[in-house]
Amino acid sequence: MNYILGLLALLFVYFTVFFTIAQIKKNNSIVDIGWGLGFAVLSLYSLVYGLIVNGGLTLPQIFVSVAMILWGMRLFLYIGVRNFKKPEDYRYVEMRKKWGTNHPGVQAFFKVFMIQALFMLIISATLIFVYLSPSDGNLIFILIGFFVFLFGLVFESIGDIQLKRFLKTRTEPGKIMTTGLWKYTRHPNYFGETVVWWGIFIITFGMPWFFIALFSPAMITWLLLFVSGIPLLEKKAMKKPGYPEYAAKTSVFFPLPPRK
Repeated sequence: MNYILGLLALLFVYFTVFFTIAQIKKNNSIVDIGWGLGFAVLSLYSLVYGLIVNGGLTLPQIFVSVAMILWGMRLFLYIGVRNFKKPEDYRYVEMRKKWGTNHPGVQAFFKVFMIQALFMLIISATLIFVYLSPSDGNLIFILIGFFVFLFGLVFESIGDIQLKRFLKTRTEPGKIMTTGLWKYTRHPNYFGETVVWWGIFIITFGMPWFFIALFSPAMITWLLLFVSGIPLLEKKAMKKPGYPEYAAKTSVFFPLPPRK
């Protein structure tokens, strides 16, 4: 119970700090930079809690924590560099327009920052599970899960790197990325991210009641496929010249050979 209370307090303070920075900068996109870092912070807190309070760590605790730190820090650095000194993202601009003068600060606190704190808590179900249900797990599943995680992390990273290089070197404004991993899926970064969380979940196989940790990959998959990931990007991208043709022959999520 102390572990959960500490986690909740940390989440509240963490997102309140980012909310304060966003108010000063007048840019709610700050929350995107804090997203990946938040998982790394929760994982570090969990590691320290396990070492100091529980007197040691199990293999599932170590592997899940390390995986979340690696993924979180990569995402933090990538988005941090990408968004540095950039104006507020269109999603948050639209929210500001919708809120108008109706207490935009209060609305941002609850509808942007605290809602992300809630999502982070749910997505961290695997992390919470391995610390509340200490078990040595199954070494085979631990290794399989970690390798699946690494595959997803590398896949996501390659997709991001390829897109960054393309945007930096393209000669025609508005030209669409259709090479590399983007030839086989319109969202390789989201596919890789989903694989990351299913890999982390597999680490818990062999532990009693491991299916409780299913909330983590299920939530991230739902968010990316049906809520804030692919649907928003697809809606905006479909207005770009050439994108409908690209979409007609390229898988939206799973990497598949291009359709003819």
